[in-house]
Amino acid sequence: MRVRLSGHAARSGFLRAFLVLVIGAGLQISAVSAEANSIPTGFADLAQKLSPAVVNISTTQTIREKDDAAPDDQQGGDDQQGDGDQQGDEDQQGGGDQGGDDQGGNAEPAPFGDQQDQAPGKGQPEKVQSLGSGFVIDPSGIIVTNNHVIDGADKIDVTFTDGTTLPAKVRGRDEKTDIAVLQVQTKLPLPFVKLGDSNKMRVGDWVMAIGNPFGLGGSVTAGIVSALNRDIHAGNYDDFIQTDAAINRGNSGGPLFNLAGEVIGMNTAIISPSGESVGIGFATPSSTIIPITSQIIKSGSIKRGWIGVRIQTVTPEIAATLGLTETHGALVAGVAPGAPAAAAGIETGDLITSFNGQKVREMRDLPRIVAETEVGKEVPIELLRGGKAKTLTIKVAQLEDQKAAAKSTQPKKLPAIEKMQVLGLDLTVLTPEMRDHFKVGADVTGVLISDVSPSSTAADKGIRPGDVIIEVAQVPVKTPKDVAARVAAEKKAGRKSVLIRLSTGGGASFVALPIE
Repeated sequence: MRVRLSGHAARSGFLRAFLVLVIGAGLQISAVSAEANSIPTGFADLAQKLSPAVVNISTTQTIREKDDAAPDDQQGGDDQQGDGDQQGDEDQQGGGDQGGDDQGGNAEPAPFGDQQDQAPGKGQPEKVQSLGSGFVIDPSGIIVTNNHVIDGADKIDVTFTDGTTLPAKVRGRDEKTDIAVLQVQTKLPLPFVKLGDSNKMRVGDWVMAIGNPFGLGGSVTAGIVSALNRDIHAGNYDDFIQTDAAINRGNSGGPLFNLAGEVIGMNTAIISPSGESVGIGFATPSSTIIPITSQIIKSGSIKRGWIGVRIQTVTPEIAATLGLTETHGALVAGVAPGAPAAAAGIETGDLITSFNGQKVREMRDLPRIVAETEVGKEVPIELLRGGKAKTLTIKVAQLEDQKAAAKSTQPKKLPAIEKMQVLGLDLTVLTPEMRDHFKVGADVTGVLISDVSPSSTAADKGIRPGDVIIEVAQVPVKTPKDVAARVAAEKKAGRKSVLIRLSTGGGASFVALPIE
């Protein structure tokens, strides 16, 4: 039985449907309008409220003329790459994008300040003055700024918006995250700002920066969050907020606010071919500032967690050889004997995917997460081993900063040796003479690479003479024939690449080489 609607009924049905659509569209338009209304019409009220807590920091440093024979050490502070195995490698095989903003290398990200050199007479001490910014986080006079703003200063003065200038002392600092805490003495409570939660920020959120660019006095700029979790190669714990709010010289150490008036970052660096703002600025997130400043205020020093693993990036080639579908996590290239990782049962070749409940999206996440974990705490660590998920418990130890200067010397002349070439690598047995010649440690076992074909993929991936092949396809090797046999077996199994574990300068790393 068919039911046919009359013309009137059909039209009524159409009208009802049309009304529903119109009403629905009206609701959507209302939602968009409400969203549009959330866009601020100005920042004047917020700037007026917050500016009194933002200060100008001026420093004076006396630099005496150097002895011409003395080493020209301009770095100051710790080697950013030398504080423990868990900090990982730059991944000599080129895995992963660690280029920050993909600016094509036109300019390097760098801290910024406003220095005014006063030229002295020849042979006379040189006085250097610099300007930066900071912000008060406690009414008792505790101020946060960048370490590079006050590094090496003989005198530090803090100037408030009302013109009051007070001398400041360094309460503590952390060179690795470029954070410093200052203290001024005051009889009256100072205006201060609160630290917010940078983890709640999203790309596109409004932000406002207050600082002292060019030493002209307090200045306000606004923009949005352009990106999160940026790695600009400033150190081992990079996790910057990128913003297009105008950041210039002298903004170093100044706060980056959300619309609630909370500090969600500290302006630290820019990328610019000219040295001035081109809309690519970087701020240290409050998630990093809070634990560092808390430790400095409490004890004056920083304690970082350490588990004793050497890690590297998972490249697509390495992922393929390990049977992984995604290039995520931190690949364990080595475990320090007696370290917490060894006690927990972590093995070379494990892929760490989570630590203390926090996801490890890429290699550089792990050092930061471990460093921020309380020393002595037992935490879960999730990993993949042989394609199977495992959860272990590890007790975090304290990272002891050590500076190691490793100088590589080029061999003058190679002794006569028997060679076998595999994958563009000249291989030989690791004899005592070869150990001494290439400075290979007595604890390293494997097959020595005596030469590398310049046109090979191995050369492109950073393999060098003196490196030692420890494993091929996760199987230990001792002779060149072992290497050749394992490569042949992988080729027969239909593999396009073979995973090789190398000992390089005392460390270990993985590299995937195509099977020709």
